[in-house]
Amino acid sequence: MNDNNRSDAYISADELARISKQIIKLNQHPSGSYVACPLFSNYAFSWLRDGSFIAYAMDVCGETESAGAFYEWVNGVLARQQDRVRHLLEKKARGEWIDQSEYLHTRYHLDGRDDDHSEWGHFQLDGYGAWLWGVTEHWKAIGQETLPESYRASVELTVRYLCAFWQLPNFDCWEERNDQIHPSTLACIYGGLAAIRSYIDFPELAAIPEQIKQLLLTHAVHPQGNYFVKSIRPLPEPERYEISYDGVDASLLWLCQPFRILPAEHPVMEATLAQIGQKLKTPAGGIRRYTADEYYGGGEWILLTAWQGWVAAQSGKQTEAQQALRWIVQQADARGRLPEQVPHTDIDRGTFDQWTARWGTPAVPLLWSHAMYLVLYCQLHE
Repeated sequence: MNDNNRSDAYISADELARISKQIIKLNQHPSGSYVACPLFSNYAFSWLRDGSFIAYAMDVCGETESAGAFYEWVNGVLARQQDRVRHLLEKKARGEWIDQSEYLHTRYHLDGRDDDHSEWGHFQLDGYGAWLWGVTEHWKAIGQETLPESYRASVELTVRYLCAFWQLPNFDCWEERNDQIHPSTLACIYGGLAAIRSYIDFPELAAIPEQIKQLLLTHAVHPQGNYFVKSIRPLPEPERYEISYDGVDASLLWLCQPFRILPAEHPVMEATLAQIGQKLKTPAGGIRRYTADEYYGGGEWILLTAWQGWVAAQSGKQTEAQQALRWIVQQADARGRLPEQVPHTDIDRGTFDQWTARWGTPAVPLLWSHAMYLVLYCQLHE
């Protein structure tokens, strides 16, 4: 964020929550989709992953109509993908090669059209798992106890798709490293498949979440540090993997909240949270993505700082959670807008300048940042 846009006027936590809801609602397309960032051209799309967390935040703060409109939009998008998924499943059954470009996309135009003409890293499974989890959270919020028939086709399509391809390398939540398998992606799939079990009877739903958990504990734990690593890579031999990035990524917080593969007090999760605090939390109080991050020099991310506060709040560490909330409030500009990240850390200034020359300053307002602030705010102001 450009510090020249910072306001010396104090914005309260309550005011930022009000503004955050307003920004999200104003930037929800009539179709129901949420634009990732209205003022950043490369983010002028709706991601299933980001959108599901934005919708969850709206449910949490009582804006269930907004959340419902997003889930209806995804329902319509996925209903149009049935032939495509059927084709993919048939190719898999025949043992045919499937190029990563053939899989479902990670983002869509705001009116629901496929994003067919960009070079974005399309093959990402996390958004489809997050959507299954998010829509079940929405149904719980509105008292919907059975699967709506209008959602059956899209839910069954998503379940079949994830059950068939969950073990494949694909792009992570940062649109990187498509030759690897990412614990945070598996967490989204785990969370979605585990959540939808209460709404649909599907044979694989009993087994695959447990298989995901065991894969992570067996292959994605650092042998010396006993913490989850950022990513692993499959080897040619069946059921064999190697660690491809042996540090932590802040998205590993997702294994704890909201997908609850392991509780915070589990030894491996506890060690992972400690590593995130030691390696990725800056003296200023923000959370970076990972130590080798080069995107805009590797600054502190609003949404990840909120996530760390969310986990702290759920673990009874209220002081730590309040510190995260205060840090986020301090990053708002004069209009109460939150960016994607801020360059307060000892970032790689050369890389930051390269990205600025290529795409402009970091995205602001980022709806996902505002959403995760709302989640943390509601945790602390129930």
